[in-house]
Amino acid sequence: MHILKLIYKNAFRHKLRTFLTILGVTVAILSFGLLRTVVSAWYAGVEASSASRLVARNSVSLVFPLPLSYKEKIRQIEGVKGVSYGTWFGGIYIDEKNFFANYAVEPKTYLAIYPEIIIPPEQWATFIRDRKGAAAGRKLAERFGWKIGDIITLKGTIYPGNWDFVLQAIYKGRDETVDETAFFFHWDYLNEALKKAGRLWTDQVGWYMIEVKDPNLAADVSVRVDKVFKNSLAETLTETEKAFQLSFISMTEAIVIAIQLVSFLIIFIIMAVVANTMAMTARERIGEYAVFKTLGFGAFHISGLIFGESLFITMAGASLGIVLTFPAAEIFARELSQYFPIFNVERETIYMDIVTSLVVAFIAALLPAWRAVNIRIAEGLRRIG
Repeated sequence: MHILKLIYKNAFRHKLRTFLTILGVTVAILSFGLLRTVVSAWYAGVEASSASRLVARNSVSLVFPLPLSYKEKIRQIEGVKGVSYGTWFGGIYIDEKNFFANYAVEPKTYLAIYPEIIIPPEQWATFIRDRKGAAAGRKLAERFGWKIGDIITLKGTIYPGNWDFVLQAIYKGRDETVDETAFFFHWDYLNEALKKAGRLWTDQVGWYMIEVKDPNLAADVSVRVDKVFKNSLAETLTETEKAFQLSFISMTEAIVIAIQLVSFLIIFIIMAVVANTMAMTARERIGEYAVFKTLGFGAFHISGLIFGESLFITMAGASLGIVLTFPAAEIFARELSQYFPIFNVERETIYMDIVTSLVVAFIAALLPAWRAVNIRIAEGLRRIG
């Protein structure tokens, strides 16, 4: 207990320096935690992917559609439990800055493949009956202040014109990893409108979502699907939902790598701040350590004082940084919701903060402790006064 009290008193012997060091560590840990959360948010779609879901798209590019007639052929393939389809609509709400994902889907079969999307039964029934009905995520509805029954007008970019939808359902995610910022409406509504307008690409879909009976069969089912449509006018490329999501992330891989490098650079900044403080502290107290040696204190006690002080200062700053990460992440989540639908501070991020702080505290105190332990008593006593 006496050692702990001494460590505490030593830490605040120079209050301003200690405060500034703790503040520096706090800012660094906060920045490190937020950057790691950004990386996690980037991969959120990958982590939320199900091993039992496959995505079949045109082998040339996702831009090119697939015939609606493929649905029944895919359903008959061995190992397939369910199949549905969707199309990226690309509509704009009021202004281009109000970006959010919006899809035309066959709701009964599509949402059945996503049990993590929860819609109240009464809203679900109304949504299915209304051809112009739409379902929006909870966060998306809160963002724009939408309520059940509101008319939502999207300006088409891929499909020109103003498209009116009636908000009939607001869904919630079963898990924290579920995207609650998406907008779904009936594919039939889109297809019928295109037919009436005499547009091309009617009875065409953007992709097929396939649910397999056993996740272990995913690779085999993918091969079977692509084999069925080989040498057709629209060949398919079927892959797991996770691989499909990773294909999008690979387009921005350089950005992700840059963020990761900056997050690790922050670790060295923390180390430099704490190491500088501990170096000055040890240099000022060389005479005191020499006195301790004359009183019989060994290397264990002296190094314990230095490592203890380093640990106290570092963990004090780290604790504040971790606590502040959560409200800061909430602010980021609100401001960046259109880019990062899922922005949660993961448990692994907190663990990384703690481990990083412990490593920094140890390394920062290593050299000062070595110098204090190995300095001769006579040389140390000369520095008194």
